[in-house]
Amino acid sequence: MPQMIVNGLMLGMSYALIALGLTLIFGIMNIINFAHGQMVMIGSFIVYYLYGVLHWNFFLTLVICILVLALVGAVFERFLFRRFLRLSLREESSMLLAIGTALLLENIALISFGEKHRGVPPLNDHIFNIVGIYIPINRIIIFAVSIVLIIALLLFIQRTRYGLAMRALAQDREVTFLMGVDIDKISMMGFAIGASLAGVAGGLLALIFPIFSGSGGTLSIKAFIMIMIGGAGVVPGAIIGGFILGMLESIGYGLIPGSVTYLLILSAVILLLIIRPLGIMGKPGY
Repeated sequence: MPQMIVNGLMLGMSYALIALGLTLIFGIMNIINFAHGQMVMIGSFIVYYLYGVLHWNFFLTLVICILVLALVGAVFERFLFRRFLRLSLREESSMLLAIGTALLLENIALISFGEKHRGVPPLNDHIFNIVGIYIPINRIIIFAVSIVLIIALLLFIQRTRYGLAMRALAQDREVTFLMGVDIDKISMMGFAIGASLAGVAGGLLALIFPIFSGSGGTLSIKAFIMIMIGGAGVVPGAIIGGFILGMLESIGYGLIPGSVTYLLILSAVILLLIIRPLGIMGKPGY
């Protein structure tokens, strides 16, 4: 059991990055980004190609993941979602556009890389043995990079003018505009940051999970589960949701078959939403 708990904590940290990216986009733009899992997948493929095939430095490939996915997010916001949200008379229509972008990214990956499962070599084969708990150095690297990025994001949101503008935009778009904030610029920045978090999370997870073109849908479902647990649009809730899902996966896969694990997880999420529809940290009107 201690081994499963440690594995769950380390997996939960990278999951928290995914959930943070999704909740940032949802909170700022009120868009359910169905392509979020596909953005994680793209990050994994970038690491596979640059680190696994071309043998570039792994940490350099993570930086490239951040830059490429930030560009993808900015392009999606500027040329797809911004115009669509201005012209559409129904908010639900943005969901169709998000699904379309998800299918677009998934088919680009399928055409480019095929259906074959791929993997990347470990950064280091060393495994630490701490009082009977085995911790591969790859998981320690994933945990460390994830926590640094999460702390950096939280400091950015809490301590900078752009972070303050993002929080204001998430709470009231109209008032934020009347206060003179360039909401188009802040929306693009929020979408870009959310997408870059997905990309770097995908790059980190490439060290421990197989990479394939059909993984985006599953990753999107996991991202939605995390924000439903923690509370949609709430940054601390996204972190909590990531840790909870990571722990449930680790303990569940260690004790019971995989298919049953997610049946129980989804059943527990449904029960949670019945008891607390806004999630653990969701608040009315946020």
